[in-house]
Amino acid sequence: MEIRSYRGVFAPERRIYRVDRLRLNPGGVPLRGILYWLALLVAIVLLARLPLADTVAALLPWYLRELALPAAAAAVLTLIRVEGRPFHQAAIALLRYAAGPRRLAGMRPCARPGRRWRPPRLVVLAGPHDPGVRRARYRGPGVVRIAVAHERALRRDALGRRQLVVHPLPGHPALVRSEVIALARGARLRVG
Repeated sequence: MEIRSYRGVFAPERRIYRVDRLRLNPGGVPLRGILYWLALLVAIVLLARLPLADTVAALLPWYLRELALPAAAAAVLTLIRVEGRPFHQAAIALLRYAAGPRRLAGMRPCARPGRRWRPPRLVVLAGPHDPGVRRARYRGPGVVRIAVAHERALRRDALGRRQLVVHPLPGHPALVRSEVIALARGARLRVG
């Protein structure tokens, strides 16, 4: 007998060898197979109650439908091992893989390539230690805090939409008290 890992030695498959005085198969019946049979029996009984499936189920005699078919399927499922795992563990892993994300970055789900990146709700354009104000465009809703000396103007862009344009004034000292501008939904702001 070849032992590939100690797990096979310390976690043997549970089997039933006899029921009271009735001796079963000499190799025993795997407990997992009995659980598969019970699960398949419940599934077949529930499926037999569906409108279209009940006519198909009526074609088979009860002993085939409720004993032989689930027992044969349970025996096959007990024999199936995918990469050393029993059928139910492999099936759960495959379902989790199918339902899971296709792309990971840093072990977290990420968007597919080509999708637009949308910044988080908090956007910092320039800090107090930056040498100048960065050029940017922003569309509301939101709040903009300006802490440098600036000039504001309301203009129209190339498409005729109104936008607020903020130009920093070089050479002027920083504002002692910053100004806050609230932008409504769809309002446009251009910095620089």
